[in-house]
Amino acid sequence: MSKTELRQNIAIFGSAFNPPSLGHLSVVQRLSHFDRVLLVPSYAHAWGKQMADFSKRCEWVSDFIDDSNCENLTLYREEETLCAEESVTTWALLNHIQQQHPNSDLTFVLGPDNLLNFSKFHKSAEILQRWNVLACPESLPVRSTTIRERLLAGESIDDLTTPALANKLRSEDFSQL
Repeated sequence: MSKTELRQNIAIFGSAFNPPSLGHLSVVQRLSHFDRVLLVPSYAHAWGKQMADFSKRCEWVSDFIDDSNCENLTLYREEETLCAEESVTTWALLNHIQQQHPNSDLTFVLGPDNLLNFSKFHKSAEILQRWNVLACPESLPVRSTTIRERLLAGESIDDLTTPALANKLRSEDFSQL
């Protein structure tokens, strides 16, 4: 990115996206006032959560974006380039994105579960000093866990995720978790 790029308001929404759900969609739909919303699948979860293959989750996020009807969404998969055997901190991710977009204002978006644990984030006080933080709870309480449970039980997930993902996701995607 050029040092002379236009100033943008960029939201960063990180998640396991294991898989993307209608709960995630209910959050990103309320971020339409941002120029860009970067959807950041976790490469390695900070608290050890077991997740499906990273490339597969990135593919799901791409399908999710296609289904979303939200023009400002972008898959941001650079956590894999920042990862050195362990998880990438929010601090490291925001610094990396700020270097790529030096003239832009960044807002880190998190759900209510992470808001309650925000003080445990690496350099949480410094994050609050340098960037905006927006707690944005889902307006549709659909969890990725429910999708995985239903798939493993052989039940429909049509009411839990976007149409493309409902047709693509298989129980085998999660059988080793």
